[in-house]
Amino acid sequence: MELSVESTARDQAAAVRAREISARELLDLHLKRIAERNPELNAIVALDEERARAGAAAADELLASGAEVGPLHGLPFAFKDTHAVAGWRTTYGSPLFAEHVPGRDELIVERIRRAGVVTIGKTNVPEFAAGSHTFNTVFGTTLNPVDPSRSAGGSSGGAACALAAGMVPLAEGSDMGGSLRNPASFCGVVGLRPSLGRVPEWPLYNQWETTSVGGPMARDVGDLALLLSVIAGPDPRAPQALGDPGSAFSPPIRGSLSGLRVALSVDLGGAFEVDGEVAAIVASSASVFSSAGALVASAHPDLAGADDTFRTLRAWHFQAKFGRMLDANPAAFKQSLADNIRAGASLTGGDIARAYAQRTTLSERMREFFAGVEGAPYDVLVLPASQVPPFPADREFPQEINGRPMKTYLDWMQAAYFITVTGCPAISLPFGRTADGLPVGLQIVARHGADLFLLEVAAAVEDVLHS
Repeated sequence: MELSVESTARDQAAAVRAREISARELLDLHLKRIAERNPELNAIVALDEERARAGAAAADELLASGAEVGPLHGLPFAFKDTHAVAGWRTTYGSPLFAEHVPGRDELIVERIRRAGVVTIGKTNVPEFAAGSHTFNTVFGTTLNPVDPSRSAGGSSGGAACALAAGMVPLAEGSDMGGSLRNPASFCGVVGLRPSLGRVPEWPLYNQWETTSVGGPMARDVGDLALLLSVIAGPDPRAPQALGDPGSAFSPPIRGSLSGLRVALSVDLGGAFEVDGEVAAIVASSASVFSSAGALVASAHPDLAGADDTFRTLRAWHFQAKFGRMLDANPAAFKQSLADNIRAGASLTGGDIARAYAQRTTLSERMREFFAGVEGAPYDVLVLPASQVPPFPADREFPQEINGRPMKTYLDWMQAAYFITVTGCPAISLPFGRTADGLPVGLQIVARHGADLFLLEVAAAVEDVLHS
């Protein structure tokens, strides 16, 4: 088999280890693709070819020495620009950090670099990762690789775009309100928001803030599992980390849909608007599951209160993290982010207590839904990853869905952030395309802690779609 930038990350890593291709040659393949597509798409930023070539040469020398190498050895890699990489320009998409160079790696970066990647640069983000459309005043807008007139999503939009365009074999990101799932849906790749605690984060200004998590993106489930095996697992610096070792997620990943109990809901009982084409594509998944032996029912958990819970905790988090920075530099923030930060200033202790109590209730409802406490038990919940297909890139967010106005940059992301506040793992899997050829992702959700099971289900769906 001839290796290319479209080959799986597993095949690329295996070829480097077997010395069928050198890390230098693999890097050259990807740099050629970057030169072809990145000038238009603007997915990879802070690209440093000279340092990348030095890193590839070092990777080849280490392999030649007979030393043991990591599972990602020799793979070109670009880190999300909100994740600190020691010695590399890391801007967070903000003019306030336009020339910032961190002195240490974040934990997720530390683990990926230890696994042997060749760092080539960063992937573009919206300002401070706020919003599901990737644009900022430092680097500009990232465009969709399928249709460059459209958004690549966000906040891991640069990562998803670079991955889909073959500029990198794997990508990592983070997800608060859908920042791994939304761009995966928009760009036609796989994105996983893991269970709370599955991928520990460090350093954090608040180790007990649990709306945002790090996670993997890939072009198929097997590659996603490979990256998850590297970034998952406990760390003494992260007190809420789950104890399962990352190796538990190492590929191959195999699953079956036979007998699977699937709850399918396009809009969680009318909880939010969904574009008609997206709704039809998600609804069509019933026949895919059923044809493979799954038991599909129209059902959904009661997630009343999820909207208030997410918006309250997000505003509180943003105010705590960025409030003083905004006060000192009001002109340096985009208006939607500034408004979101200021919304946190008026919150009271009672508001925060209410949000956490509601979040506890939502988590319990999901546990009961999967356990069948008040009805049939379900193994997975299926719904849209994004309520809309990729929208025009010259807009900050969709202005309406089915004629219903979207007043803020959050209104159209409820299918993702309603799941966020439950703490459950959720994966966005490429499932179909609109009449205009735009990608649509299927969101599959499992009970908290069941990340491996979720990957097995996603792999089984992938197998059916490709058979």
